[in-house]
Amino acid sequence: MNAIQPSFYPTKSPEPIQRKKLSPRRKRHIRQRYYRGMAVEMSIKVGVNLAIATVAVSALTHLLPYHWSQQDKLREIRTQVKHMEANVNTLRADFSRNFDPHQAKTIMQEQGYRFDPNQRRVIWNQNLDIKPD
Repeated sequence: MNAIQPSFYPTKSPEPIQRKKLSPRRKRHIRQRYYRGMAVEMSIKVGVNLAIATVAVSALTHLLPYHWSQQDKLREIRTQVKHMEANVNTLRADFSRNFDPHQAKTIMQEQGYRFDPNQRRVIWNQNLDIKPD
């Protein structure tokens, strides 16, 4: 049932097609038409490729200034981000310092005029006129 069946090929070879002999003048005319068709095809391909290249160059000339302006804006934004990160870092340090219970006394002394009663005040008097003997 599932055995491979032998294939039958015709034992006769097909007969060659007889071609008419063309005169040299007719051959030249056919060859010229063929070359003319090839020339037209190639010129159309070159024209289409030139049109595509022109469109691409035109698009690049329009897009490059836009790209440069976007790069300038991006550079400016990055510098602003760096400055803001520095500000955020200082604010975080101040925040953590302000809410640190170990530094509460020193912060109160810095921001107010109250001092620890056990602390001595040092007053520098700059108006002392010391005269040599």
